[in-house]
Amino acid sequence: MIASIFGLVAVLCLVFFRMPIAVAMGLVGFLGFMEIRGFRAAISMVGRLIIDTAQDYGLSVVPMFILMGLFVNKGGLSRELYQVSNAFLGHFRGGLAMATIVACAGFSAICGSSLATAATMSKVAMPQMRSFNYSDKLSTASIAAGGTLGILIPPSVILVIYGLLTETSIGKLFIAGIIPGLLGVLLYLAAVRWTVARDPEAGPAGPRASWGERLMALKGVWAVLILFFLVIGGLYGVLDVWPIHLTFSPTEAAGMGAAGAFLIALSRGKLSVRDTFDVLTETAKTTATLFTVLIGAWVFSNFVNLAGLPEALKEMVISNNFSPMVVMMVIILIYIILGCVFESLSMLLLTVPIFFPLVTSLGFDPVWFGIIVVVVTEISLITPPVGLNVFVLKGVVGNVSTKTIFQGVTPFWIVDLIRLALLVAIPSLVLYLPSTMGPLGH
Repeated sequence: MIASIFGLVAVLCLVFFRMPIAVAMGLVGFLGFMEIRGFRAAISMVGRLIIDTAQDYGLSVVPMFILMGLFVNKGGLSRELYQVSNAFLGHFRGGLAMATIVACAGFSAICGSSLATAATMSKVAMPQMRSFNYSDKLSTASIAAGGTLGILIPPSVILVIYGLLTETSIGKLFIAGIIPGLLGVLLYLAAVRWTVARDPEAGPAGPRASWGERLMALKGVWAVLILFFLVIGGLYGVLDVWPIHLTFSPTEAAGMGAAGAFLIALSRGKLSVRDTFDVLTETAKTTATLFTVLIGAWVFSNFVNLAGLPEALKEMVISNNFSPMVVMMVIILIYIILGCVFESLSMLLLTVPIFFPLVTSLGFDPVWFGIIVVVVTEISLITPPVGLNVFVLKGVVGNVSTKTIFQGVTPFWIVDLIRLALLVAIPSLVLYLPSTMGPLGH
């Protein structure tokens, strides 16, 4: 146990001194494993992990969902989503900010990346909100907070990584994220209403769209609805009806989603040969980066397990007769604290190998824990000092200070804490939909 604690501290120090998380975890894991089992065993373990990762068919879900998100981005679907949200919500006080959050949720459903959602929607929504004299606090905060939905509403790359790390059903994780994602949208809308109630000038009401204009705007999002229904409907078994009979595994759903996004972008005339090459190149780079991080996480996980840290944590909990819920509260508190200084993926990869065996041994559902981890990770994307969505937004918008954005997002991470409390207190909010899934959900 002492060796694994030293290893964990070493990883934290290396990351603090800006060593890439994949290298830090891989190096510490290799050296720790070598210290316990010897050099030959450590080399064999790393080699086996690299070969298994390269040959694992299940991992193909990662590049397929990345490819789907990039094709969606090229297809320009973000603008149509914002237009239809604005048509229905723009006439309310704070309506453009609400429309931004709803559009972010829709874009998240076919993109799967929080950073991409925040960066894309900022280019679409920020000029509109400024033209109606919205405050920079509310404008930037609604984009930064809405962007966090990208890692929860399926398909989500971070849920895929959690599923791969813990061997939890990716299909069930995706379905489990729907209700918490929708709850997040509703609470974010409430945060906007609270903000404009305190400062009516922060979000003036816009003109009311006619029903004809609303129906016209809805025509622009048919592609989004079809793509989401194809991917999630296939996973959930909704398409398993005569005469179609389509049910997908997560890998098959990712492939169908990538193909559908490609056809949509192509049909809109938004995809040149050069664009296609750029998308494929970016997919390869992102996938290689994620696989490198995964291999480093697995190497570190093998060392931690060999050194006995998860078992020692279990014995400590049992010997002190701690309540499982008290243990879970402590773990969530650790995640919230780490989220203030770590970016989301690093936090997930570093902690899940340590906490997951303990959590499952206490009787908590792995799907429920995965959603809880992702919700806490969402909070870390907009909390100081390392709120990645805030810094991405600052980079895109440019002329708004990070202090202004952090001040604006405060009501949003407060309602995120409320959502987290609800999901912990009422696990069925997470587990109801997965419990109704067919065999492909297992």
